[in-house]
Amino acid sequence: MGSYPKAIDSGWYKHRLTGAMFCVIGTFLILIIRLFYLQIIEGEEYRRLSENQCIRLQAISAPRGVIYDRSGILLVDNRPSYDLNIVIKDASPLDDTIKKLSQYTNISEKEFKDTLKTSRRVADYKPLLLKKDIDRDMLAAIETHKFDLPGIVIDVKTKREYIYEKSAAHLIGYLGEISAAELKSDQYQGFQGGDYVGKFGVEKSAESMLRGKNGGRQVEVNAKGQVVRVFKTVEAVPGYNIYLTIEHDLQKKAESLLEDKVGGVVVMECDSGKILAMASSPSFDQNLFVRGMNYKQWNDLISNPDRPMENKVVNGEYPPASTYKVITAMAGLEEAVVDEKTSFYCPGYYHYGDRTFRCWKKSGHGRVAVKDALAVSCDVYFYQVGQRLGVDRIAKYAKMAGLGKPTGIQLGQEASGLIPTSAWKKKKKGIPWQKGETLSIAIGQGYNLATPLQMCVLFSAVANNGRLYQPLVIEKALDDQDNIVFQAEKKLVGTISVSQKTMDIVKAGLWEVVNGRRGTAKIIAAKEFDIYGKTGTAQVVSRPAGDDSPKKNIKNHLKPHAWFVGYGIKDGQKIAASVMIEHGEHGSSTAAPIVGELIKAYFQKKQVENDYLPITGL
Repeated sequence: MGSYPKAIDSGWYKHRLTGAMFCVIGTFLILIIRLFYLQIIEGEEYRRLSENQCIRLQAISAPRGVIYDRSGILLVDNRPSYDLNIVIKDASPLDDTIKKLSQYTNISEKEFKDTLKTSRRVADYKPLLLKKDIDRDMLAAIETHKFDLPGIVIDVKTKREYIYEKSAAHLIGYLGEISAAELKSDQYQGFQGGDYVGKFGVEKSAESMLRGKNGGRQVEVNAKGQVVRVFKTVEAVPGYNIYLTIEHDLQKKAESLLEDKVGGVVVMECDSGKILAMASSPSFDQNLFVRGMNYKQWNDLISNPDRPMENKVVNGEYPPASTYKVITAMAGLEEAVVDEKTSFYCPGYYHYGDRTFRCWKKSGHGRVAVKDALAVSCDVYFYQVGQRLGVDRIAKYAKMAGLGKPTGIQLGQEASGLIPTSAWKKKKKGIPWQKGETLSIAIGQGYNLATPLQMCVLFSAVANNGRLYQPLVIEKALDDQDNIVFQAEKKLVGTISVSQKTMDIVKAGLWEVVNGRRGTAKIIAAKEFDIYGKTGTAQVVSRPAGDDSPKKNIKNHLKPHAWFVGYGIKDGQKIAASVMIEHGEHGSSTAAPIVGELIKAYFQKKQVENDYLPITGL
């Protein structure tokens, strides 16, 4: 009996001991597995998180270069912008931080949480944008409570500010957030999502000069993500400041003359190619692209039938109408199909084949030679010159004058226009050229297309006795030490190879347009300086034969476009100007006065400047 309790106790203890050993071994196995997971599998990630919790790199954005007019008037500036960011890893507890942030900013918790849900996923230790460009009151509230807002970071950047809203918008352009396609492009190496780049105009074409080089700093942060020490800083290099060729006063004048009209105006120095003014109407406020716009604002811009986003000077392609008669006149004289004295009788129409081509003046101009034909813009005269030349010989002189291809202006995305030939039609339409079509081409209608800028370059070349200069919009660029790093130089891009006699005859005709008794633009004649030019009225649709309905009954979108292209000369200075008003009807009464006003404004300013030149040698 004495050994029985002993046997029971031994088995009981053995059973308990075995269980305890399994518990200990199991616990150690769990610890080993957890250690393996933390040290081997997740070790690298935790090491990186640990390092980033104390040492971080912060980017320093380079200030973008600012933009001036040619005399130093500031047109585009930068201003500080404060972006509200959150570093998720530092913002613990996140809900509590969001709640406090909502109280200090008067922005709902829901809005912040929605932003967190919809934002592009980034690492928890990297700043995530909550709100762009906060105002100073909100900035002050956050700075006051920054020790109560772990993980909340204010990022200071520069924002573009277009000082004269809508002024020169199509020439200067605007910035926009870099696209996915641009990020993949070699042109934008080093850029990150969210960066702003030039999207249009000079902002885009001069992107490499304006953007500068970003810097950075290595900092130590505390557990709340707040900077406690800066180890090293690499300063950003500002972009170059750019001086445009435009004169701000003349630019404003051009824009005021275009007000309530749809069209484009460009003014250019003849002997350098420098653009003095370029306006397209309607315009748009570039600041909307920087501040951000709502759906209605964006929809209003893109659905406007007057196309405010289009630079009509550079991208608008229109039949040049009677302004093209300069080409037909030069071709006719140079190819000797007519001479200075060759005249045709204009009864108001011209029969060719089975068609009757009408002159713009129903009663006709009587007998006219080339100078008078230009002065009164006689269609019948140029029908017959065109018939003698043929389309291909006309095209030869048009192309020589720079038409049918981009001018090369420093804006990019330029329209080519169109100069038709018999080969072009065969290739494009698959049918031969019809001789009757040449008559329309000779007066600038038919397939002919040109931009206001191309026509300005052409008339500038006439003023220069045939020399074509590339239009320039960027005068120079300076670095932050005011060293000139880019200086524009005039560039001869072609020559209209006609005799001086031909050129003189054409010029005499253009002078008669403004100064002759019968000139179609005699209302802009001036005593103080000479103006040469040519009116144009471009039909947008052909009216059916026999349609003599009053013009007042024609719907606006069917009315012809109004052109005037010309140049002014005073004391050896020459400027050319081109104006096109969509559905403006008459070049003489709608477009010509605008050119007259611009030339007058330019020479008056030059006179004032000359009157106040410092007197030397006293």
